[in-house]
Amino acid sequence: MKTKILIVRTSSLGDLVHMLPAISDIARHVPDAQIDWLVEDAFVQIAAWHPAVNEVIPVAHRRWRRSWWSADVRQERQALEQNLRNRQYDIVLDMQALLKTVWFTRMATGIKHGLDWRSAREPLATLFYDVRHRVEFWQPAVTRQRKLAAATFGYVFSDKPDFGLQAFEQEAHVLRTHETPYAVIMPSASRDDKLWPEQDWHAVFNHLTAKGLQLKLLAGNANEAKRAEALIAQHSGAMVLPRMDLTEAARCLAAAQLMVGLDSGLTHLSAALGRPTIGIYKASTPVRTPLVGDAFTASLGDRGQSPPRESVLSAIEQALG
Repeated sequence: MKTKILIVRTSSLGDLVHMLPAISDIARHVPDAQIDWLVEDAFVQIAAWHPAVNEVIPVAHRRWRRSWWSADVRQERQALEQNLRNRQYDIVLDMQALLKTVWFTRMATGIKHGLDWRSAREPLATLFYDVRHRVEFWQPAVTRQRKLAAATFGYVFSDKPDFGLQAFEQEAHVLRTHETPYAVIMPSASRDDKLWPEQDWHAVFNHLTAKGLQLKLLAGNANEAKRAEALIAQHSGAMVLPRMDLTEAARCLAAAQLMVGLDSGLTHLSAALGRPTIGIYKASTPVRTPLVGDAFTASLGDRGQSPPRESVLSAIEQALG
């Protein structure tokens, strides 16, 4: 008989990447687990990548909150609630512990699990769970998610994180054999306090070009693309990639020789795909969200402390080996 499980973790890109090893653990340790995942509609591809996920249930909370009481949004919310209430889960696990995710969690049938008062970022959310678990806050996000899943289902893990993304490597291996070697760069962010100095990026570009790598820059919107174009203006052969969906971006990252990026979801995805990855932290701390993956990773800098270019260049040397 299957153990029917609903995972509630709706966003965002990097946080969902950090979730994937917990999904692998549940599939490995819970006999006949049938795992559904409730996720923000912009990120359904991430949940669908994992071979252990049975069904992805999309929500549109980010869009809904812009016109919460409109007739169309009310109808969509009611449809989601009816959909969840028509299902019977054994376990409903809220792995985000926010008031917005509790709202989804309470719609579903099944025993509700989540973090306890001292572990959650929004402690009020914990009042709505049937079972609460203590998971210490100041540890890597991947570890926290794995520990919450292990506490919920009563197993112990000791193996390294498995992101379940092996399918990308099969295709990428062929591409790396036949295409011009390239490095992916993510120099842009939605917040200016995350940005790294332009002269430091130029030093990185020169270093990578000297290693025979083509430069491919990622940009999330028109403003980021404009900044990326300005950064590579003096670097021949470099290019800013067109907007891609998440699966296309994952394929591009998986075939790269190296990625260097700001602390962003795509940088964490690169590490999870098993590519050598260097993350530049300025507005967040790598204590809680270090890069995790099978290949070389370096999480450099800290909140309010920009990493010097020498550290980044040294990490590139180590990554390229």
